[in-house]
Amino acid sequence: MELSPVKDTLRIALVGDYNPDVIAHQAIPLSIDDAAAVLDLTADYDWIATTELTSPEDLVGYDAIWLVPASPYKNVDGAFIAARFARENSIPFLGTCGGFQHALIEYARNVLGWSDAAHAETDTDGRMVIAPLTCSLVEKTDTIELRANTIIAKAYGREEIEEGYHCNYGVSPAFAKELESGDMRVTGWDEQGEIRAVELVTHPFFVATLFQHERGALAGRPVPLVQAMLHAARS
Repeated sequence: MELSPVKDTLRIALVGDYNPDVIAHQAIPLSIDDAAAVLDLTADYDWIATTELTSPEDLVGYDAIWLVPASPYKNVDGAFIAARFARENSIPFLGTCGGFQHALIEYARNVLGWSDAAHAETDTDGRMVIAPLTCSLVEKTDTIELRANTIIAKAYGREEIEEGYHCNYGVSPAFAKELESGDMRVTGWDEQGEIRAVELVTHPFFVATLFQHERGALAGRPVPLVQAMLHAARS
């Protein structure tokens, strides 16, 4: 059996509504360029506005999908399409902040059967997968404990990290309990035990974090999860 050749050029879909004033959006291209340089490959990326993403066909041909921060999205269905397409087709997926939140809602609806799964920022009815945080994490930095032997822990090379946030919403207590029995596993917690990272264990690379690790690129730091995503995408 012939092995698939390793790719030297990758196409990355950045799904979200680009805004040059959003710090994470400033950081994402830098994080990709830095990771590509470390891995000695070329990574081309396209910003795909959620309003332009109306069908899974719009994502065919991409080697990885990143559902980026800055929600609420203009077209929430576009965000769900991105998460589902990556999940069902084993395409490396990274979700940060709003991407984390909407990847969990998509999973709740289409895997766990929560057809009414909702986000408290935009929905008034349904079962809230995403609810207001007890304490705002807008422009805050916090310590995260990582589960050993997971993709995220291996990427960082340690089991405790510090990263920054820009959010007011996180996983609801009701949905946190639901995650205990499924394939979407919690792989990162804050010091109070609140969920900060998840991975889909049946997928080669499906990682989502509430924190915005990409911001490290603005300070000239490596971004381990972006390196890990590109590594998975080239294989």
